[in-house]
Amino acid sequence: MLGNVSRLANAESRSISPENPTGARGAGGRSTDGLAAASARELGQGWKVSPYIAIGGHETVTLAEIEGPGKITHIWLTVHPTHWRRLVLRMYWDGEATPSVETPLGDFFCSGWCVRCNVSSIPVAVNPAGGFNSYWPMPFRTSARITVENLSPDEVASFYFSIDYELTQIEDDAAYLHAQWRRNNPLPYGDVHTLLDGVRGRGHYVGTYIAWGVNNNGWWGEGEVKFYLDGDRDWPTICGTGTEDYFGGAWNFEHPPGEYGAFSTPFLGLPQVIKPDGLYQSQQRFGMYRWHIPDPIHFKEELRVTIQALGWRSTLEGKRRYLPLQDDIASTAFWYQAEPHAPFPALPGVNDLEVI
Repeated sequence: MLGNVSRLANAESRSISPENPTGARGAGGRSTDGLAAASARELGQGWKVSPYIAIGGHETVTLAEIEGPGKITHIWLTVHPTHWRRLVLRMYWDGEATPSVETPLGDFFCSGWCVRCNVSSIPVAVNPAGGFNSYWPMPFRTSARITVENLSPDEVASFYFSIDYELTQIEDDAAYLHAQWRRNNPLPYGDVHTLLDGVRGRGHYVGTYIAWGVNNNGWWGEGEVKFYLDGDRDWPTICGTGTEDYFGGAWNFEHPPGEYGAFSTPFLGLPQVIKPDGLYQSQQRFGMYRWHIPDPIHFKEELRVTIQALGWRSTLEGKRRYLPLQDDIASTAFWYQAEPHAPFPALPGVNDLEVI
């Protein structure tokens, strides 16, 4: 990651925030009527007058509109956890009509359960207390547009953000970031959860985040992850050996005995384990990620990705038996591809995104 840090580049650095909503050179900190103007009234212009924005009920705001060529290098934002599944993040590259990124805000940052949890990975870092950071490179050639939609009728009073980018030439072989969210709640008995389907074009799959809510007793992670590439139909080219194996763990993530061993590493982790509290918090819930950065999954024409949900039934005749589970599984798939992309399935409404 540090290999090119000493090299000079023909690029111009810019940053969009409420204090510089256009990202223009020399245009930061000029606000006189921002939402913190009352706090800065004794200090005046230039003294943190506009550090955040408000988003009205059912309102869509444009966080950034950038003319290229360029590359978004870092996004930081924070908002109260109540809003993490009520706000939808969308990104559009080069004037496209449909978004290449469309996910609930929290899930894009490995925080699907609307409960604060620290994540220490390379492309996504979540730091105390609810500081969302994305380092996914996001190149674009003519334009980039980032929006946030509030699906709720309630106002979001304080939404803080900054979007750092470079104005620079983009290589011919640079692909565009895509991210898509899907949920089964519950997963129908005997079905698999589809993380991604209908992808058309050339690209590579780079990451998975899953917010997994368990609806049964016992172990829930026997299911395999499968990648169907370029004409695969009944049988995948890449087939894993189990859920905890795919996310880099082993033996039920158990460590020490009788406990889940939460962990967060540069490319894979189980950073979030939410335990029942004996009252209203009745189910186990987990947050897991795997980033295929050293090991991207390449496809030339099409891609489909699925995961099974399997536990264990009681033993009969001395033999163990799998139990297909009906869990709450919400996944966010990340990939890069050449445009155009196939349209995404329609994102559900606020009630179907809700943590329940």
